[in-house]
Amino acid sequence: MSFEYINKTYGVNAELGRRVIADGKPGIITGTHNALIVVNLDEDKPGQRTYWHPTWNMQYLGMGKIRKMTAGQRRYQEFLDADWFEGNFAQWLGVDKETRERREFYKKYGY
Repeated sequence: MSFEYINKTYGVNAELGRRVIADGKPGIITGTHNALIVVNLDEDKPGQRTYWHPTWNMQYLGMGKIRKMTAGQRRYQEFLDADWFEGNFAQWLGVDKETRERREFYKKYGY
């Protein structure tokens, strides 16, 4: 669902980057998921998502700035989003034992 749908249906002023107090916890809106708003709470790491109903214990404040995920968080999120990949996170990064040995073999023989 979109912010337009949420705002029209629930009569709120939700938008990307708006500061909120969700059940007493300050945060910032980072997106939508179905008819819920996605909030990154100030107490959480950047990029961590919590899902909230637009009217349940929610106070809408002024606009703020969305904190960016760290490089490590982005890599892990890419791994989670890659539903075509069937390995684990170490294989995704190429740091598992098998990949490391293959790299050392190629390096040893000039590949």
